[in-house]
Amino acid sequence: MSTRTWESLTVPAAGTYNLDVAHTRVGFVVKHMMVSKVRGSFGGFTGSVTIAENPLESTAELTIQTASIETGMPDRDNHLRSDDFLSVDKFPEITFRNARVVKHSGDEFTVVGDLTIRDVTKQVELTVEYGGAGTNPWGQAVWGFSISAEFDREDFGLTWNQALETGGVLVGRKVKIEVEGEANPAA
Repeated sequence: MSTRTWESLTVPAAGTYNLDVAHTRVGFVVKHMMVSKVRGSFGGFTGSVTIAENPLESTAELTIQTASIETGMPDRDNHLRSDDFLSVDKFPEITFRNARVVKHSGDEFTVVGDLTIRDVTKQVELTVEYGGAGTNPWGQAVWGFSISAEFDREDFGLTWNQALETGGVLVGRKVKIEVEGEANPAA
C-alpha cells in the first residue's frame, strides 16, 4: 500500500477507498425496556472515503439498505422494517453524505455529515478512530477505522414506542452507532 506520514500517523495515499463489506460491520445499540440493550446491524451497505492530500479535507459517504436490518429476532426485525420504524418499502436507504473532518487529535477525528433516515436529514457528529494502514497477505492495500455516534431517533421521525406498566418505555430514544471496518483502494 502506498502510505505517507502525516502528523506522526502513517496514512493512506490520497485517493478513493471503498468499504470492504466482508470486513466492515455497521451496527447499532438501543436501550430495551430501560434495563438492557439490544444490538443489531445492517448487512447491506456501500460506502467510500476520499482521502485528500491534506487528510483534514477528506470526505466520506455511506448508503445502507434498510431492509438488511438484523437483530437476531425475526419478529423484531420485521417490526423494525415496518412503518412503525424504518418503513423500508417507502425508504429503502439510510444515507450519510457530505462528511467532513472538523477536528482531530492524534488518531481520533471528529467528522460531521448529513444523516438521512426516512425523509428526514439532520447533521450528526461521528467520532472516527483511525486504525492504521497495511497490506493483507494477498497483496491488497487496507486501512482500518472505528466509528461511533449517538443520536435521538425521534429527531428522524422514529417515534413509535410503548409505555411500560412499571414506568418508562419499551424502546429508548438514543441510538448508538458502531462501525468497525476496513477500506481498500477503489478499482
